[in-house]
Amino acid sequence: MFNIALYQPDIPQNTAAIIRLCACFGTTLEIIEPCGFQLNDKRLKKVAMDYLNKSKIKTYSSYENFLIKKKDSRIILMTTKAKKKYTNFKFNQKDTLLFGRESEGVPKIVHSNSYERLKIPLKKNARSLNIAIAAAITVSEALRQNQ
Repeated sequence: MFNIALYQPDIPQNTAAIIRLCACFGTTLEIIEPCGFQLNDKRLKKVAMDYLNKSKIKTYSSYENFLIKKKDSRIILMTTKAKKKYTNFKFNQKDTLLFGRESEGVPKIVHSNSYERLKIPLKKNARSLNIAIAAAITVSEALRQNQ
């Protein structure tokens, strides 16, 4: 099943919403540290509620450690900087869907290490979606293609 990975997330409520998403769809959440908050943050626990105990969460102390563990996986970076639309890509069940920091996205090295970079098309003047919404849209399409 797909994994959702978050690169150094900095908003605990968004991470908590993605924890709930992963619990509901049976996906693993992978968090690449450092985060902009502690994983025991009250704001995270408030939004994640009892889904925190129903989720499979892996943490990586660094991006380099994440890459070592994911060497046999396709890492699909979701980014507003991509040219290819997520609907024009064939997901497979072993893909890791990677989302960047809410405040900064990801550095160039993450772009270059990704198997593919995809975007969710938005209106011309729209900057970006909330990361939890983008994760839900992407995992929904990946599930639709594979089930």
